[in-house]
Amino acid sequence: MDFTFTEEQQAAVEAAKAVFSGVAPDAVPSPALTAGAVADDFDRPLWAKLAASDLLGLVLDAEYGGAGLDPIALCLVLRESAKILARLPLLETSAVAMAVQRYGRAELRRELLPAVGRGELVLTVAANGRTGHDGAELAVTARQDGDIWVLDGAQTGVPWAQTCDRIAVPAHTADGRTILALVPRTHPGVTLAEQISTTGERFGELHLEAVRVDTSTVIDADGAWEWLRNLLATGTCALALGLGEAVLTMTSQYTGKREQFGHPVATFQAVAVQAADRYIDLRAMEATLWQAAWRISTGARSALPLAGDVSVAKIWASEGVRRVVQTAQHLHGGFGADTDYALHRYHAWAKQLELALGPAAAHEEALGDLLAAHPLSQSA
Repeated sequence: MDFTFTEEQQAAVEAAKAVFSGVAPDAVPSPALTAGAVADDFDRPLWAKLAASDLLGLVLDAEYGGAGLDPIALCLVLRESAKILARLPLLETSAVAMAVQRYGRAELRRELLPAVGRGELVLTVAANGRTGHDGAELAVTARQDGDIWVLDGAQTGVPWAQTCDRIAVPAHTADGRTILALVPRTHPGVTLAEQISTTGERFGELHLEAVRVDTSTVIDADGAWEWLRNLLATGTCALALGLGEAVLTMTSQYTGKREQFGHPVATFQAVAVQAADRYIDLRAMEATLWQAAWRISTGARSALPLAGDVSVAKIWASEGVRRVVQTAQHLHGGFGADTDYALHRYHAWAKQLELALGPAAAHEEALGDLLAAHPLSQSA
């Protein structure tokens, strides 16, 4: 087996590192010191740099001006973005664009994808449902009226909703199908209530009241929403991995300099063991992430459906990113809570990622259901 990344994937990482170099994770007010949002918009200058480096078209086919790479490449870039807490809708825009490319009609692809690659069109997705605990597709109803789809419902916690151009909204039909509508943010019948995430970024509570969208902007292909949902979850795991790696590096540097009893605290066995445990967490997060990303990229069959690999990745990412930042706070002592030091920001972002991924126990239950439905002895 060859576990190395391709030259194209490695080149994407190097391009991302070049763009993200010098970006400070504390370039906006701290969420701990700000009553409202830390900023009105995402980092537009950084977004423009990504576009200029062709990283926004990384996963788009060449006919739309892209590089034609796969979800693995996207996860590699997301991993780098999380290390500097890049305030960008990179995951959401790229994932929705890939769903449009894979499942959307030709006219929709031609309309949206070139603009995405140029950085002119920002996409997001309503993936949290009405409460954050139910299926997102159940929170909105969809019915057809000739060549028009009519949407009604609400979605909570839509990232970057206030500053995007279109929102991908999953909705269910009366016959149990799921569609995916690309709804303009300013469309008639669409309202957004202000929400603030744990990171201090602007989220939106999306309300749709008799929103009428043309069939040409709707993806009704079977499996489109499930595929997009799995890609979003895997991308979130990549963000958790990158953030965790940055935090462990910060912790290593701090404990290597901080002295107690005349010795760096990193030389104390109790400190070294805790850091080693978190390193193991990160390697497990990495292995399970690439397994899920590989399944999405190749469509390879396995004993379990793709959802099984995604569940395993989410279990490790949700638990692992929490343990990494908790250990970092512990080993930094009071310095970790200093709002002039970046660690508290990483802690807030880690908590947001943990909430986005959901509790590990829920994913373990889902994995158990998959194992019960697909006995490995029969699938081998």
